[in-house]
Amino acid sequence: MTDERFELGLKTLSAIDGESGQRVLDNLADVSPALAEAVVSWGFGEIYARPGLEPRERQLVTLGMLTALGGCEPQLEVHVNASLNVGLTPAEIVEALLHSAVYCGFPKALNATFTAKKVFAERGLLPVTSA
Repeated sequence: MTDERFELGLKTLSAIDGESGQRVLDNLADVSPALAEAVVSWGFGEIYARPGLEPRERQLVTLGMLTALGGCEPQLEVHVNASLNVGLTPAEIVEALLHSAVYCGFPKALNATFTAKKVFAERGLLPVTSA
């Protein structure tokens, strides 16, 4: 796990996810270090580090995809934090999750919004003011 792609992935992960990303890696260390390596090297060293989309745009895509998948609330929690870290406002995140209801349904949008609300509360960002 010392190649250039892994190092770039760690740098990118740290810049976007901060401590949340490292906690995911730490939790994988004793059960699937290969998955942790893939997340860092491929997910962040190859994909997140690509030019073409800014980190905030990548986070909007990620929020929409995790919402549409459903059942990804732990990952949504990490990525709501990441979205805030890269400059999205709570109002922009809420708007993106509201927009997702049109395409993936109210239950998934509700679950995602409640996950975001939890993160906002933990970070002292409630109430959310509209954009």
